[in-house]
Amino acid sequence: MALLTAMIKSLMAGLLVLAALSLPGHAATFSMKRGLNLDQWVTWPGEDQWSDAKAILPYPEWRKFLVEDDLRRLKDAGFDFLRMPVDPSPLLSDQTTALRDDLYASVLDSVRMINHAGLKVIVDMHLIPAGGSRKIGMAEVMDDPRTFDLYVDMVRKMARTLAGEDPKKVAFELMNEPIVDCDSDGTSLWPERQQKLFAAARSSATKLTLVLTGACYSAASSLEKIDPKAIPDDNVIWTFHSYDPFLLTHQGATWAGDFIPYVTGLPYPLTALPKAQLDMTLDTIRARIKAEAPWTRQSGLLAYLGEQVASMDSPDKLDGLMDAPFKKAEAWAKANGIKPENITLGEFGMIRQEYGNSYVMPPEYRAAYVKDMIARAEAHGFSWSVWSYGGAFGIVDAFNGDKAEPDVMKAIRNLR
Repeated sequence: MALLTAMIKSLMAGLLVLAALSLPGHAATFSMKRGLNLDQWVTWPGEDQWSDAKAILPYPEWRKFLVEDDLRRLKDAGFDFLRMPVDPSPLLSDQTTALRDDLYASVLDSVRMINHAGLKVIVDMHLIPAGGSRKIGMAEVMDDPRTFDLYVDMVRKMARTLAGEDPKKVAFELMNEPIVDCDSDGTSLWPERQQKLFAAARSSATKLTLVLTGACYSAASSLEKIDPKAIPDDNVIWTFHSYDPFLLTHQGATWAGDFIPYVTGLPYPLTALPKAQLDMTLDTIRARIKAEAPWTRQSGLLAYLGEQVASMDSPDKLDGLMDAPFKKAEAWAKANGIKPENITLGEFGMIRQEYGNSYVMPPEYRAAYVKDMIARAEAHGFSWSVWSYGGAFGIVDAFNGDKAEPDVMKAIRNLR
């Protein structure tokens, strides 16, 4: 009986894919140019609190801190759309069963609030790793077929929730930075999974533009494994993310591997400091690695630091490093007949301050980096959305109610 049930389920999934793929294509009805990613979580309530309406609603959590006037100020600053991360985990958790309808309704209300402020919105299903009391995250969705099926059903319900909205003002992104197909063994699981997600969304929302991506953190290089003709629907926008060079953009981030937490104090670009001062900064980083890193990792970390610095220690090298993702996305788009306006740089940015870390990135470095990335995106005809409103990468807010330095926002306001 279990085998029969599995066969029927597999057949139905296949039929949904075929049905969605047979729908007539339309040019992307959603268009955007300059955007900002809203915050996902600020207070991070544990999953054991998700059954409490006061803890989880309104949803997403930024609704507790921002009002419509805050959103209007973003429009006045020159943004025309917001990318709104929505953590799917509460929509998959047993803790929220009684509040599930309220969560979907609150997401819809948040969308309308953004639209009412004069901004378009991409609803971004933004999985993060499980941890603490959080039981479902990216790994669970990707590694457990039953959990992935729950995620597909959640995408269908969210699409149904958004289906009645103005397709010129609302788009739907099915998964943020899928962590799959990152190994070099040639496996490619994501295209089929994305087709299932696409079919689920399109079966519920026939008019909305859907935002799709490549695997492995939405890297531009991952688009090369995607055949867009397998999704014959041109009401689609393709996204990629770039934080290159990672050595500079994620300095001090404790969650970004075992190397980056030791790195702080590097300028953007490296040539912004006199060589003697840069060498002193690098010596400080080396000393930190020698003092704090496990001795079995020290030589590897020190060698990696040297390799990374050497890859960007001149303007030409840095330009090549930062240009590469844009060139890959452009080449893929041209090879597949995709217009530049249907490509978006969905995330980029430079860390301001890691939570709990005293080091604050000088704002002039952040502004210079964001300005350079925007120039690249717009030169290629791509739209963009910077990460993010607040938090570690905040360009409007910092932590604990403080405001971020105005430099990045000033650079954006001065765009022509």
